[in-house]
Amino acid sequence: MGSFELICPAGNPAALRAAVDAGADAVYLGFRDETNARNFPGLNFSRPELAEAIAYAHARSVQVFVAINTYPQAGNLAPWQRAVDDAARLKADAVILADLGLLAYAAEHHPDLRLHLSVQASAANAEAIRLYRDAFGVRRVVLPRVLTVPEIARLNAEVDVETEVFVFGGLCPMAEGRCSLSSYATGLSPNKQGVCSPASHVRYEPRGDALASRLGGFTINVFGAGEPAGYPTLCKGRFVPGGGTSADPAYLFEEPTSLNALALLPELKAAKVCALKIEGRQRGKAYIAAVVGAYRRALDAFERGLPVPALDLEAMVEGGAQTTGAYTRAWR
Repeated sequence: MGSFELICPAGNPAALRAAVDAGADAVYLGFRDETNARNFPGLNFSRPELAEAIAYAHARSVQVFVAINTYPQAGNLAPWQRAVDDAARLKADAVILADLGLLAYAAEHHPDLRLHLSVQASAANAEAIRLYRDAFGVRRVVLPRVLTVPEIARLNAEVDVETEVFVFGGLCPMAEGRCSLSSYATGLSPNKQGVCSPASHVRYEPRGDALASRLGGFTINVFGAGEPAGYPTLCKGRFVPGGGTSADPAYLFEEPTSLNALALLPELKAAKVCALKIEGRQRGKAYIAAVVGAYRRALDAFERGLPVPALDLEAMVEGGAQTTGAYTRAWR
């Protein structure tokens, strides 16, 4: 088995150039609409921008994967099918899909287009992966962040499809693609409109010396004087359970922390993982350059059998905390 591929995020053309220049093997991105799961103002690519991005990346032997991983709605398939058509026309190296109908459309209309199964599809067992392979010719599966490394190893022993796993960035307490919290609070869905906690529904309100963050009609967090105010997502809010009166609201779903699986490179290699993915299409080019560059140096050292250098990514992790997440959890 060859070297790991380093798959890096790009939320805009500047971030793409930063990722390519910092050592990405491939960059994943999305169109500027509801067809991908990071549909935020100021992010993503127009068609001309994607053409320029692909030219920039290919000139440096870097691949470009286009994420089209939200779910088309009944009677409105055109934006998603057009996204597949345009990704193929512009010579993207792969499209990352989750919806069964869209996989069928891509396989039928673009048989030479490489298909990757999005993490949004939540394929976490061999039977499901073989179905996607046999039915649509899926070549790679992005595994959901719910498996231990031994489970990934057993899975890879049972399938002949490439697997890709997240190694750095934000976590999600839900099985991938199954979150309804944002939709509950705002009426807008990560899976349909590509938005989690949309900025149009976010407000910050002073409360004496404190600052409250709100999403829709809900107070998500109250930050004390001098405390960094995070973006209000329901899964990382502090609440008092059961309508109680505790003066100490707690993180009920997930504490702010970032996945960092760098220490697991030997185990992931032994498990026959093909590609390592960095999360963060909403991040700026400085973050992308720092994280991608650090992981590039680490992977190069690892592949040469040298000690993996310590990575100074403390400033890049959420809440100042890092975890190996489900990869090493004893509880299930």
